[in-house]
Amino acid sequence: MRKENNLKIQECDKLNVLCLHGYRQSAESFKSKTGSFRKFCKNYANFTYINAPHLAKPFNEDDEPVEEQRSWWFNKDDGSFKGTNQSGPAIGFEASLKVVEDAWASGDYQGLMGFSQGASFISVICSLSERSLTNIKPKFVLMAAGFLSGSLVHKNCYENRISIPSLHIYGSTDEIIPHEMSLLLEGGFEYPKRIQHSGGHYFPATVNEKQPYINFFQDQLQKYLEDRELKTGVTIEEQVEENADES
Repeated sequence: MRKENNLKIQECDKLNVLCLHGYRQSAESFKSKTGSFRKFCKNYANFTYINAPHLAKPFNEDDEPVEEQRSWWFNKDDGSFKGTNQSGPAIGFEASLKVVEDAWASGDYQGLMGFSQGASFISVICSLSERSLTNIKPKFVLMAAGFLSGSLVHKNCYENRISIPSLHIYGSTDEIIPHEMSLLLEGGFEYPKRIQHSGGHYFPATVNEKQPYINFFQDQLQKYLEDRELKTGVTIEEQVEENADES
């Protein structure tokens, strides 16, 4: 049963979520594709989108790289990326990790959200976080069309299950990242929640997903404020009254 003070929670505070786009996407394109999703969750979270530092390899060798098509790392020797590729390199990964670490340090973030390659990146970050190998300490993560990174240097990231609360979103007809790959990723988390839709490789935001999204953010916001209450001694009700006095 959901706690009665959820309405009060959404009035006094919001979560801050850092968002990582997919391969051949950008911060702007990912933000555009998740407009309806953000409307569903606007009472519970703010979303910040950042760019990967690398430009994706053009489809045609004679073409110039496109600014709006970016990549967090490359797992093929030719400098491209494919989610289903196994045992490849992780070219450019460290530079991208530094970008996310700097972004995380620059704001008061509680969660991470990613799509496809961005979701795979988040799974690696979660492992690094639990081993104290990064300053990024997410309290929860959302991963759409996610998968285990096949890069050799990331193999040890999946030796232990990750305890960070997670929401896994995937399409049953996804032909780019088959849903079996997303299920394998989900299995690496101790407390996963799942949203499965009937579509393909995209971030769903229909009436069918609206309430599960809201429920997840309500739960995470509740946990965050309860943890803050323990640290500061300020109760959720007192915070609501303080915000009301200031308005």
